[in-house]
Amino acid sequence: MPDSPDPETLRSEQEWGKMMASQAPEALREIMTRDRPIEIRPVNPVNPFQPDKRPPHKQSWIRALGPLPDDPVLHRCLLTYASDFSFLGTSLNPHGVSFMNKGLQIASLDHAIWFHRDFRMEDWLLYDKDSPSASSGRGFNRGNFFNQKGILVASTTQEALIRQR
Repeated sequence: MPDSPDPETLRSEQEWGKMMASQAPEALREIMTRDRPIEIRPVNPVNPFQPDKRPPHKQSWIRALGPLPDDPVLHRCLLTYASDFSFLGTSLNPHGVSFMNKGLQIASLDHAIWFHRDFRMEDWLLYDKDSPSASSGRGFNRGNFFNQKGILVASTTQEALIRQR
């Protein structure tokens, strides 16, 4: 598992959303501040209103809020759902743009996930993502989920459409 700060030392995306809500268009404020079933704590968050160029790497800690039953299929389904959050943005980092840039068209074209070991979604999982290629209107992203013991529990890939309209 790569080095990462402890999740308890980080702010959630919801907290960041509340801090930046005044900069957002009225239609997005509720989306940025609403309660969510999956808590995400980005390690080095990007300001979507003033993105800067960064290396093609992102980390975030995720977990489901609240107790869940002991159904491993449910935990895999929740991780599959959560694996798309902030994934595409990894390939945007080197370009200094965000989903908030006017005229930017972004979409997930394909997404795959592999489960290596059982895990619990109520426990913190580190989502370590990189993008080895972003060119010609496409971004390729890879990700690994680690539990807090440092054990790899799942891996992901994604190809994204990224272009100016």
